[in-house]
Amino acid sequence: EMRLVESGGGLVQPGGSLTLSCAASGFTFSDCDASWNRQVPGKGIERLFKIHPDGFTQYADSVKGRFTLSRDITKNIVYLQMNRLKLEDTAEYVCATDCGGGLWGAGTQVTVSS
Repeated sequence: EMRLVESGGGLVQPGGSLTLSCAASGFTFSDCDASWNRQVPGKGIERLFKIHPDGFTQYADSVKGRFTLSRDITKNIVYLQMNRLKLEDTAEYVCATDCGGGLWGAGTQVTVSS
């Protein structure tokens, strides 16, 4: 069974950092595109990063210079390192892949609050 499981979310103060993990099982993550996305209730899904099998990475301007995507091919995990978090970064963070016709994780909540 193909699965994506996110972890690492939580409550953090403005200016703080968090690292999210997205663990894949049932398939090889690096064979397909992978992305980190976020969603705020009442708003659409915002794609933050997309990494291609060759490692080429695309990212949204809203996270440029603050967030970094990386992957550990041996562990089949994609990470999202988030630094200098802002109140407006509060959202459900969800990873996805186009493997198997498309698969989304359940998400992990990140709340930035003082």
